Amino acid sequence: MNVVPEPLPGGPALARGFMDHDEKAAKFYGGHFQPLQNKRQRAAWLDESASVRADRGRLTEVLRAYNAKYNNHEAVRLSLDLLERPETLVVAGGQQSGLFTGPLLVVYKAVTVILAAKEASRELGRPVVPLFWIAGEDHDWDEVNHTYVLNRSGEIAKLKIEAPETGRSSVSHIEVDGENWEPPLRQLEELLQESEFKAGMLELVQAAARKGSMCAAFAEIMGALFGKFGLVLLDSADPALRRLEQPFFRSLITGNETLEDAYHKMASELKAEGFQLQADVAEGGANLFYIHEGARLLLIRKDGVFTDRKGTISFSREELLDLLDRYPERFSNNVLTRPLMQDYLLPVLATVLGQGEISYWGITGRAFEQMGLQMPLIVPRMSFTIVEGTLHKHMEKYGLTFGDVLEGLEEKKRRWLEAQDELELGRRFDEVKASFAAMYDPLIEQIGTVQAGLIKLGGSNKEKILDQISFLQGKVQDAMAKQSEAALRQWERIERSLMPLGRLQERVYSIVYYLNRYGLTWLDGLMELPADYSGTHRIIYM
Repeated sequence: MNVVPEPLPGGPALARGFMDHDEKAAKFYGGHFQPLQNKRQRAAWLDESASVRADRGRLTEVLRAYNAKYNNHEAVRLSLDLLERPETLVVAGGQQSGLFTGPLLVVYKAVTVILAAKEASRELGRPVVPLFWIAGEDHDWDEVNHTYVLNRSGEIAKLKIEAPETGRSSVSHIEVDGENWEPPLRQLEELLQESEFKAGMLELVQAAARKGSMCAAFAEIMGALFGKFGLVLLDSADPALRRLEQPFFRSLITGNETLEDAYHKMASELKAEGFQLQADVAEGGANLFYIHEGARLLLIRKDGVFTDRKGTISFSREELLDLLDRYPERFSNNVLTRPLMQDYLLPVLATVLGQGEISYWGITGRAFEQMGLQMPLIVPRMSFTIVEGTLHKHMEKYGLTFGDVLEGLEEKKRRWLEAQDELELGRRFDEVKASFAAMYDPLIEQIGTVQAGLIKLGGSNKEKILDQISFLQGKVQDAMAKQSEAALRQWERIERSLMPLGRLQERVYSIVYYLNRYGLTWLDGLMELPADYSGTHRIIYM
């Protein structure tokens, strides 16, 4: 693999400012991961504040039970043994549980977590465990029930799994039976080209499907890919975890008004600096969910009670705390309280985030302080685009760079196609139209002296003749394009591979396509790439 940095334009200004070490943005965060001094300071604070976090022994019991079901590897068991020790720290990162792991960025986040933990352990001389937080409590089924692959013809194919009526249930609690798994599994087998790795890859995803829910299947595949590297998995919707989180949920409820105030103050500071908010800081928002009859309802405070927008439920603070004591599994975090809960559960040295996540984490600084915590160090997720060998040759053949693909290839493709016109028919058609107009315009002017109404008729006649010439020119261009069909397919393959659906490759395609092409050794090669925690996008030339 040859890896070349390719910085991307744009992105949220706050995240970009943080990654560029702009002090105006950096002041909203816990610090950058790279400086060793930052790691030492964070580690020292974690040692001093151990009493504010959940009990390590109980946490490890919960994680052992979960990982034994989906991620039962010797390296993971070793990570959990280490986590039980008071000196062990964690590098965490997480994502929703997408179909067949969802887009490649999920894999890249796990890789970043593992490499950052390994580096921190070496630099600090103490254990640092990698942990992946599966956001199973999220309820947006339509966001996770599909993924994309390139099919045998080089076209973008969407895989989707249907499920019974999901309502607003947490994804982790939505059971998907074998009948529902069958269509995407069959489609995957039909779409992907034959390879020496296909049978093994299909066996992996079929075994995962037998686990039932989307989250369970996701965990099974992630365990198969990363368990050997010691990556611990955590499902945020695990009922056993909820019981462990109960004391912190109590603090979030009892201090809800001051917590909301902390979010609003930070949001105001961000806007005063000219940054746009990436998460909604609603007036009266409790920033917690309550699961009522299977539906995950966002709580707000209104008229002295905790309720939802539609008024389906309504509890006084005392009633809500009583429900927490009896049914902790009914409570759930939103995007602004999940970072706090992560820091309560785990001794988080650093957290791996994408640019959007970095932006909304900026809102949480004061909230961490309000809860007696400190924001962990931030590690921008590593970001890649994979350029396969044949594709790279096509790009060199047409003189294309990755930047060209980012901008869009339509204009460049049009110019290339025009350059194939060795007879210069395009120029000659344009000359004919110009010559015709030069001869016809004086004639139209003269016939106007015969009768004024003839000028309009002559102009209309002229446009019809020009349209017919253009029509013939279009037919000629179509014929020339047909002669260049093979080349145009190569242009399309470049765009579909690198910028599918107008988005970065890592945000669309699933890893299963690459596992089918290159096997698990491809992932091993990815793990051996030089780590880069700057957030710079990189191109991997295969």
